[in-house]
Amino acid sequence: QLQLVESGGGLVQPGGSLRLSCVDSGFTLNYYTVAWFRQAPGKEREGVSCISSTDGSTYYSDSVKGRFTISRDNAKNTVYLQMNSLKPEDTAVYFCAASLVECFVVVAQGWYGMDNWGKGTLVTVSS
Repeated sequence: QLQLVESGGGLVQPGGSLRLSCVDSGFTLNYYTVAWFRQAPGKEREGVSCISSTDGSTYYSDSVKGRFTISRDNAKNTVYLQMNSLKPEDTAVYFCAASLVECFVVVAQGWYGMDNWGKGTLVTVSS
């Protein structure tokens, strides 16, 4: 069972940047597909980005494409979400999740199929 921990959230002004990190305390994250999700107050959770473990392929929701970048550092057992040009509508709790299912399957299934979840980190975009 993975133990995912997110960090890097905070308060940022519109147009600013943040980098979120997702780490597994068991040091096995390198073998897993990792995705970032977010849930804004009063809204359903939505998939934001995904990165596969096999070939490093990445996927993004239309709402963040061109502004967010997902990456992984296998030496540090960490997956990052670099968020640029942040907007107030990006305000949400961001969760990382991991699965042995490839990203293209996760996305095809409507961002379902993630087995392990972190507790989330709050991102607030406000002036």
